[in-house]
Amino acid sequence: MKISVKEMALVSMFSALACAGGLILRFGGDVVVPFSILPFITMLAGVLLGGRLGALSMTVYLVIGLAGIPVFQTPPYGGLAYLVKPTAGFLFGFIGAAYVTGKVSEKIGKNTMWSYLIASCAGIAVLYLVGIPYFYLLMNFYLGKAMTVWTVIQYVFLPFILSDLIKAVIASAIAVPIARQVKIRTSF
Repeated sequence: MKISVKEMALVSMFSALACAGGLILRFGGDVVVPFSILPFITMLAGVLLGGRLGALSMTVYLVIGLAGIPVFQTPPYGGLAYLVKPTAGFLFGFIGAAYVTGKVSEKIGKNTMWSYLIASCAGIAVLYLVGIPYFYLLMNFYLGKAMTVWTVIQYVFLPFILSDLIKAVIASAIAVPIARQVKIRTSF
């Protein structure tokens, strides 16, 4: 995959935003699934950078965290041990969500809030389609805490879907003027 200097800078910028997003919101005490600003950053990366670069920016964020740099939101904050946390599936979901958000946005090809919102909602769907099964599998088969699918949905979907949809609206609204002012991706 060939990448230009401009694209490297943009990927780095969104990776840094993701790292900052993980650091800023370390609150809420000891909860199983914490509130996160990362879905917002993921959707913004997807609509502004496109599928390939958006996914690459989230991949860089994931690699930084798994390499041991403390950029994740909950303990152990980084390292390979994070892979056995039930919420680690959402980290992988960020990659898929950025990719799908970007690809849907590219396919629609319009710089409007509605097109970005449709793309962001598709990304949110991917985020949950990756994160929920990972959570279920780790809770039931690794941690030995028997949970039904409905219980998992009550833990990781119902409390967060409304806030994620609000984040999608905000990301879509912010992306329109940014995209109009700065030609970020080549498909505009």
